[in-house]
Amino acid sequence: MDLNQLKRPHEDLEFIEEQGCMAGAKPDCVSDYAKKRQQDEMGTLGSGNHYLEAQQVVQLFDTAAASVFGFRGGDLVVSIHCGSRGLGHQIGTEFLKSMAISAARYHIELPDRELASAPINSEVGQAYLGAMRAGINCALANRQIVTHLVRLVFADFLPQATLSLLYDVSHNTCKVEEHVIDGMPTRLFVHRKGATRAFGPAHPDIPPSLRSVGQPVLIGGTMGTASYVLVGMKESMSLAFGSACHGAGRSMSQHQALKQWHGRDVVKEVATRGILIRSPSLRRVAEAAPGAYKDVSEVVDAADEANLARKVARLEPLVCVKG
Repeated sequence: MDLNQLKRPHEDLEFIEEQGCMAGAKPDCVSDYAKKRQQDEMGTLGSGNHYLEAQQVVQLFDTAAASVFGFRGGDLVVSIHCGSRGLGHQIGTEFLKSMAISAARYHIELPDRELASAPINSEVGQAYLGAMRAGINCALANRQIVTHLVRLVFADFLPQATLSLLYDVSHNTCKVEEHVIDGMPTRLFVHRKGATRAFGPAHPDIPPSLRSVGQPVLIGGTMGTASYVLVGMKESMSLAFGSACHGAGRSMSQHQALKQWHGRDVVKEVATRGILIRSPSLRRVAEAAPGAYKDVSEVVDAADEANLARKVARLEPLVCVKG
């Protein structure tokens, strides 16, 4: 085993959002039940559209950015998409309920329960921020654990491979950021739900080695389609608070997908294209069938044309591991 593969955590921190630990987390604001859901799930992918894929770089669009990112045509890469598992989901469920209950106290009329909110400086508002930040840190830690496990496997079977981290960025967050509003720098609470940060060149929150081109933007496809790496653009900062989509997005619900596809058939179909799927649940495979999602290439083209993020590389799956 090549132990150099395993000596990367400190190197990784530079390329992890918030350097791997978001300030202001309040674990005491996380319920015992949420913690119990999480305690046995660290180092796991989870279900839904989460995955670990071995992918090949099949096309480069921006050779300058690709060079900075360390991409060459034909390279094999590993992509990991997972979060805080049951912890974040439970935190959201519990605070949705508590905010809905407290809304009347703050004279907030809710057109929909899913839009529950609270004043940021209220007791429930501050508790949510602290718990949510704890969930973000759990997700960051979980991905680092999975990354370490992947490196262990590669050290055993492909000891000459180099698994350096390109970037680790979250896609369900609320963060305090400074953006220009009406010509004035303003501190905002920026919510990104199903979206990812896409900061442009020279932004101070981007690792120094990447600032010349911008932040890597990772847009995942499905088990049978391509994924893309893009780079944040200066225009995105004013257009969308430095944000872009984080995936293709569903075109139908999981329930609808189960009616239309059987997991075993999905596995067989993608195998004809040389893609291997490994999952403990064929039901989960059916829920995430490629046809249940929008065309990722069209979504990426839209982000590129809207100047939210610029295409850098197209990656096609070879092996897909589902939670």
